[in-house]
Amino acid sequence: MFFRMRSIRFSLLLLFFLFLLSETESPPEPEIPSAIEQKKPQFPVPTPVTRKAPEEDNFLGPPECLEKKFTRASCNLVFCPPWERCIDGQCNCKLPYMCPTENVTAVCGRDSRSYRSFCQVMAISCRTKKPFMSHFGDNCQETNPKFKSSIDSDSSVVKVFIPQPKSTEGGEELLVCGDLWDMAAANVACREHGNPLGAAAADSVSYYPLTVEFGNRFPGSCISVRCQGYETSLAECVIYDKISTGDNMVATATCYEAPQGDKCGFKCVNSKCVSLNQTCDGVDDCGDQSDEMCCKNCRNGAFRCKTGVCVHKDTLTDGVHDCLDGEDESSKHTSKDSLPEEVSVSSFSDKEAAAMHQTPQNTEYASPHKEIKANRKYLESMLKCGVPNKTAVAVDVRGRNSRVKRVVGGLPAEPTQIQWQIALVEKGKIDCGGAFIGGCWVITAAHCVRPNPSAFKVKFSLWRKFRAQSTTDIVPVKDIIIHHRYNASSYENDIALVKLEKLPFLEKCFEDNPAISAICVPWSTQLFQLNHTCSISGWGRTKDGKASQVLLWANVSLIEGCDRFYKNRFKPGMMCAGDLQGSVDSCQGDSGGPLVCEDALGVSYLWGVVSWGERCGQPGYPGVYTQVAHYFEWIRRHTGWPAVTRFNS
Repeated sequence: MFFRMRSIRFSLLLLFFLFLLSETESPPEPEIPSAIEQKKPQFPVPTPVTRKAPEEDNFLGPPECLEKKFTRASCNLVFCPPWERCIDGQCNCKLPYMCPTENVTAVCGRDSRSYRSFCQVMAISCRTKKPFMSHFGDNCQETNPKFKSSIDSDSSVVKVFIPQPKSTEGGEELLVCGDLWDMAAANVACREHGNPLGAAAADSVSYYPLTVEFGNRFPGSCISVRCQGYETSLAECVIYDKISTGDNMVATATCYEAPQGDKCGFKCVNSKCVSLNQTCDGVDDCGDQSDEMCCKNCRNGAFRCKTGVCVHKDTLTDGVHDCLDGEDESSKHTSKDSLPEEVSVSSFSDKEAAAMHQTPQNTEYASPHKEIKANRKYLESMLKCGVPNKTAVAVDVRGRNSRVKRVVGGLPAEPTQIQWQIALVEKGKIDCGGAFIGGCWVITAAHCVRPNPSAFKVKFSLWRKFRAQSTTDIVPVKDIIIHHRYNASSYENDIALVKLEKLPFLEKCFEDNPAISAICVPWSTQLFQLNHTCSISGWGRTKDGKASQVLLWANVSLIEGCDRFYKNRFKPGMMCAGDLQGSVDSCQGDSGGPLVCEDALGVSYLWGVVSWGERCGQPGYPGVYTQVAHYFEWIRRHTGWPAVTRFNS
């Protein structure tokens, strides 16, 4: 009994001790509102303010484009100027000697040296990041004044001194007219004076109040200036039309200073902040053009290229390609009536409207724009491709009107219609096609060839598969270059170059033939967009499984999201074309053949090479092609620059 009571007493003491311990050492329980606090308040309280999510911008975007931080140096979306070259998707400075020498004008440098051309002096500026140009002409003596610009510290008015050899003072100081002045030009003016991020504002003021406040401090004439934004000095811009200031507006520039705080409408790639309203208007407000590179729509009458780049309204039909596909130079923009609805001519001044359709007169000053046009024309002439010879000889084809079964939606080509199509012959058999890209080079699929050149021949201008026509030429193969990462099991990197044997003692591989033309090689995967209509051709199998006896062709569309059809079998460098209903497709025997897309100027590019697919012409199984632009650098390294591109060279 005694033991039991002791045990009970001990247990009670133990429980009490544990209770005290929990009160002192346990972490405090979370506070629970009292019953009073949980009651509904008797007086109304302010409703919490719910901030609306920012509305999606109707112009800028999409986000995945902005994340790539494109600038004017991104030659997958825009052209490099003639003094730069596109390498691995970025514009790089050329060496001065690489500039064209045709139709050029001498330029005086600020170092008192004479340079052969505007391109040459710009190549030096590009490499040094410093302004080198003074003015056009050969009066470059050290004693002669050089171009200068300034921004007045009191009024922000922009002044320039333009050398003039016939002037007793060696030149003339002028203001800049305000009518064409914009942020692109103001950026150049501020960069020239030591601000790497350019201008914060490009405004204009009336000339008369300046004379009231400052007397005769400012000259009484002004010139118009149009800059692209890449320039290092106003001397490199288009300068023309000196007029009396009178009641006109004159240009001012406020140089950029980083804003305080986190407020930034749009952050440029170069870290400059501009307002959202300054994006997608065709004007380089950022100074690196990043505000114009990713646009769903364009503001203020700017023109949107299919790549999403907005270009200034006065670049339409100015003789220089700004859109990769040449749409800004298309004939549909040659008259005011045919301009897009968003580009209303009534919104332009007479000078702006005139500038859209012709180069400014530059009555007193030479124009860099004219030389850029000449440089581009010369570079384009170095490579003739993408345009069939319309004077190709007619050929006599017996049975031309015989009935031919369709091949997965295809139709018979004319005998000399597809002038870059070749037939790849291996031991007398034709199982693959290819495309002639100029010089002594043909592109085909890697799975069509093997490293044994003597086993192959190339047939040009072939229409009937087993019968040559009068324009057909047969050329032996000198070398076969299969892509070093070609995977035969997955068809990854399914592309190969075929190098042809040259004729004895000549630098060409076959005699001139009006029925043979080269196809252009695209340098950018952005040149053509999804749903663009292109064409395929070949001697592949028909619906009944038989090989076609004549060259067939068909139109196909570029298809988005090919990985949803072929899952993990779809790899980088592949693309799909056809239609989802399966009515048009390439098939066995078409391998290596060309998928050709045409730009707005009628120039054709080898956009794809027939690679693989499943169930020819069946719904849900579009044809898979090797995307040629994905391999541009590989092609260029083996063939050299002259054989691969009309632009960015």
